[in-house]
Amino acid sequence: MKVTLIGIDLAKNIFQVCGVNQAGKRIFNRQVRRTKLIELLIQHPDATIAMEACSGSNYWGRELQQRGFQVMLIPPQHVKPFVKGNKNDRNDALAITEAAKRPNLRCVEPRTVAQTDMIQVHRVLDRLIHQRTALINQIRGLLSEYGIVISRGKEKLLAALPDLLEDAENGLSSSSRALYQAMVDEWRQINQAIDRVEKVLKGQAKADEAAQRLMKMKGVAERIATATIAQVGNGHGYQNGRHFAANLGLVPKEYSSGGKQRLGGITKRGNHYLRRMLIQGAWSVIRNVDRNDDRMSCWARQLIERRGKHKAVVAVANKMARIMWSMLYHQTEFRAN
Repeated sequence: MKVTLIGIDLAKNIFQVCGVNQAGKRIFNRQVRRTKLIELLIQHPDATIAMEACSGSNYWGRELQQRGFQVMLIPPQHVKPFVKGNKNDRNDALAITEAAKRPNLRCVEPRTVAQTDMIQVHRVLDRLIHQRTALINQIRGLLSEYGIVISRGKEKLLAALPDLLEDAENGLSSSSRALYQAMVDEWRQINQAIDRVEKVLKGQAKADEAAQRLMKMKGVAERIATATIAQVGNGHGYQNGRHFAANLGLVPKEYSSGGKQRLGGITKRGNHYLRRMLIQGAWSVIRNVDRNDDRMSCWARQLIERRGKHKAVVAVANKMARIMWSMLYHQTEFRAN
């Protein structure tokens, strides 16, 4: 019988491939080595290929689309309910085919190579910043064991450390001084690595026409612009701006029943990195709202009066996400007024 849908449970070297016909009956469900996968798939040129959106799925999505296949990248949370019995590769591949047949399923668009380049820079930068933060917190915690407390701010701490290491009267032992000197050297190396990655990020933003358009919006600089492009692409993977904002978790949780609507805090779903960047960008808009008279600032000022700054920040971030989606989808310029 003709195979119309193939579900692939991705792995490093050995993939589980499940093929079903139009009625959903399983035709095969077997393991295939990485080097033999394309050879198997080209035997079913009319089949739709379904995979979970995970590490490696964007590469395989691009490769199969170039060969003329229709590709579906399914979010993992939509596959899990269809896993029957024990969790194993055979059941996972079958569950992917079951989920792919749902009529209202929203799939993920495979990232382009340019999007992949952007998102990788952001992931490296985020890792380096987390490493620096952990190092700073450790330095402060260790100094407190000697009764030494430095003012808040990483710049103040870095500026104070050389004098602390030279001060012979502060109670630091010789071994601790050597340890702190090594940590300061490590901190400076991380700073240099962050500067190099940020230069790459700025170069990507400067070379990308869409990023240049996004950066004309208040609160949007290189990091937010390139992170949004890496996530959205041309915007066609989302129904509208509201869908994109909801995908980022910038909408209220809902627990409604019996005709009573109950709304809570934001859902915090989706890309937490981009959501955090948008919240930071929204704060920059809120802090300067009294000095600007553009449409968004006036709207934010009224919102602050009604709901307070913290709720206004989330609302501004939501609006920024919607505007950026519209600019990418329709390829338009930002209009402040």
